Amino acid sequence: MAVASPTRAFGASIRRREDPRLITGRGKFTDDIHLANSATAMFVRSPHGHARIVSIDTSAAAAHPGVLGVYTYQDVKGFISGMPCAWPTTNTGDTLKLATYPPLADGKVRFFGEAVALVVAVDPNTAADAVDLVHVEYDPLPAVVNNEAAVAPGAPLIHDSAPGNQAFRWSLVGGDTTGALANADVRISQTLVNQRLIATPMETRCAVADYNPASGEVTVWVTSQNPHIHRLLIALSTGIPEHKIRVIAGDVGGGFGAKIPYYAGEALCIFASKELGVPVRWSESRSENYVATAHGRDHIQHVEVGATKEGKITALKVTAYASLGAYPSTAAPGVPTWLFGCIIQGPYDIPNNEVHVIGVYTNTTPTDAYRGAGRPEATYILERVIDLVAAKVGRDPVDVRRLNFVKKDQFPFKVANGTLTYDSGDYELTLDQALHNVDYTHLRAWQEEQRAAGKLVGIGLSSFVEVCGLGPSSAANAMGFAGGLYDSATIRVHPTGKVTVFTGVHSHGQGHETSFAQIVARDLGVKVDDVDVIHGDTDKVQHGMGTYGSRSAPVGGGALRLAGMKIRAKAQKIAAHLLEVAEEDIEWVDDAFRVKGSPDKSKTIPDCAFAAYMAGNLPAGVTPILEEQHWYDPENFVYPFGTHICVVEVDRETGETHIKRYVAVDDCGEIINPLLRDGQVHGG
Repeated sequence: MAVASPTRAFGASIRRREDPRLITGRGKFTDDIHLANSATAMFVRSPHGHARIVSIDTSAAAAHPGVLGVYTYQDVKGFISGMPCAWPTTNTGDTLKLATYPPLADGKVRFFGEAVALVVAVDPNTAADAVDLVHVEYDPLPAVVNNEAAVAPGAPLIHDSAPGNQAFRWSLVGGDTTGALANADVRISQTLVNQRLIATPMETRCAVADYNPASGEVTVWVTSQNPHIHRLLIALSTGIPEHKIRVIAGDVGGGFGAKIPYYAGEALCIFASKELGVPVRWSESRSENYVATAHGRDHIQHVEVGATKEGKITALKVTAYASLGAYPSTAAPGVPTWLFGCIIQGPYDIPNNEVHVIGVYTNTTPTDAYRGAGRPEATYILERVIDLVAAKVGRDPVDVRRLNFVKKDQFPFKVANGTLTYDSGDYELTLDQALHNVDYTHLRAWQEEQRAAGKLVGIGLSSFVEVCGLGPSSAANAMGFAGGLYDSATIRVHPTGKVTVFTGVHSHGQGHETSFAQIVARDLGVKVDDVDVIHGDTDKVQHGMGTYGSRSAPVGGGALRLAGMKIRAKAQKIAAHLLEVAEEDIEWVDDAFRVKGSPDKSKTIPDCAFAAYMAGNLPAGVTPILEEQHWYDPENFVYPFGTHICVVEVDRETGETHIKRYVAVDDCGEIINPLLRDGQVHGG
C-alpha cells in the first residue's frame, strides 16, 4: 500500500507518528517512572481459592533490613475499606447484593491470588525477600468455581451478604417468547459455555504514587484506559479531594478492557506513600497478572430457539449464569447484563426474545470488561443458533442468515426488547463480500472432497452487529451506569499556527496521536505534523471518560470535530474582518477562507490565529486567543457490522486444529487512516 506523506491527509495511509518513539525504546510507560528515594511495593497473595485467615505474622518481614512497612487489612481499612463498583445494576426488583471488595483480604480469602498483605521495601529484591517472610495461617474451605454449582443448594457460601452466592437477577423481554416457542415448527435447546479468558496485554499493571504531605496532593502514574475515571474512583474511595489528585497514564502497553477497572494496587501505593513519606511503586509480575487482574467472559448459557420449517427464527430465550468472580469489579455487573442482553438478537429480526442473567459469585478472579465486553458472548449464541437451525431444517447456513437478517428497508430498526435502535446497516453486503472473498461455492465443494478423503474440514461463518461508540449518557444512566459516557476535546491554535489537541480519551495502542491529528488537520487546513495530541494527564486534559467500547473515534473524534468547527466559526469572523468583507461573503475552500468570486483573496487558520493573539485588529465582540472546547454526548450508539469466515481442519488422531483460511469483512464507516484500519482488523 502506498503511504502518504504526513501533510493534509485525512483518509490517507499515514504511518503512526508514535511508532518510532515506541519501537526504539523511547516510550514512557509507568514502569519507566523512577522517582528519587522511591520504595517498592509487593503483595503477599493467597495460595488458596477459599480459606479463613487464622493469623498473619508480619514480625519477621517487618524486622528484615530494608523493609519500610508491612500492612494488612486492619492497617489500611481506615484509608480505604473497599473498592467501588461503578455499574451497580439490576432490573427485576431483586436487591442487588454487592459484596464488599476489600483492598486486602479481610478475615477470609476468596480467590487464588487475592492480596493478603502489602510489603514496602527499599528495592525489589528486599521486598521479594520480605514477602516470603510473612507467615499466614489458613483454614482451607470448600471452593466453588462453576457458575451453576455456585447457586445450587448446599454450595459453599462465599459472602454472608449474598445468600446462595447470587449477586443479582436481571431480565430483558421482547414480544411473546413463550407463545412463539409453543407454536414453532422447530424447537432446539442447547447449553453453551463461553469460557473464562485472561486479557494478557503486553504490559502488566503498574502504579507509582507520590504523596505530598505539605499540600495533601498526590500524583499517581498508572496503567489506565480512563485516567479521569481513575481519579474519580480514587477520590471516592480514599477521601482525598479530587482536585488534589493527579493521575497520569502515559504510554500504556495495551488494555483490552483489563485496564478499565480501578484496582487496590494503586490505592495501596497511595496509602504507603502517605504513610512512609516517599514515592511508592508497584509493578505487577506476569504471574500476578494472570491471577489478580480482571478476567473476562465466563458464562454458562442455556438457549431455547423456535423457528419455522424454512428456518425463520421466531423465538429466542437465553438464561445465562455469569460469574462475577469473588468480588464485583468496577464495571462487572453491567457487562453480562446490558452489554450482553441489549444485543441478544444481533443482526437478525427475531420478534420474540428474552434474556435472563443470574450474576454469580465464585471462588475465582473477579471479572470485568474484556474485548467486546458482552457483545461477543451474545454473538456466540446467535451464530451457534443459526447453524443449529440450518442443520435442523436442512438448509445452507448462509441461506438461513439471509432469511433472518434485518433488511435494508427496515432501518432505523428497534430491537424487540426496546433498548436499542439500529440507525443503519446492510448486513447482506458484508456477507456477500466475505462469500466472494473465499469463493464459497467452490469452498463447499472442496470441503466435500476433503471429507471424502477422510479429513475433518469445517467452514465457520459469523455475522454480527456491535453496540459501539459508548455513548449516550442518558442511555448509560438508564442502564444503571454511575457516570456519563460523553467525551471531550480542547483545540488550541498557537500564534504560529501550530495546534495542540487535548483529548479526554486515551490511546494505548490505537494510534490516536496520528488519527486524531488527521481529523484536526482536515478541519483546520493545517499539516498533520503541525498537530500535537495530548492525553492521559488529568492536570493537562479536561475531564473525559477514556477509551473502551470502541468509542474513541465516534465519541472522542466527534468531540474533536465539533471543537474544530467552533475554531473555524471564530476564525471565519476574524478572516472576514481581515479581508474587509462581510462574513457571509467568504467560504471555506482548499484549506482557507476565501472571498466568494475572488478566491485569491484568502486567510488561513494560522493567519487568523496570529491576529487573535495579537488582538489589535479583531472584529467587535470577538475575544483574543484561538482556543475552543467541546463536550460531545452522542444521541445514539453506533452499530458497526460484519461477517467473518474461517476454514478449519482438525486432525482426527490428535485433535490438533489448523486454520486454513480466514476472511474478515467489517463495516468501518468513514476511514480516517486505512493503514490503522488494517492494523485494527489484523490485530482483532
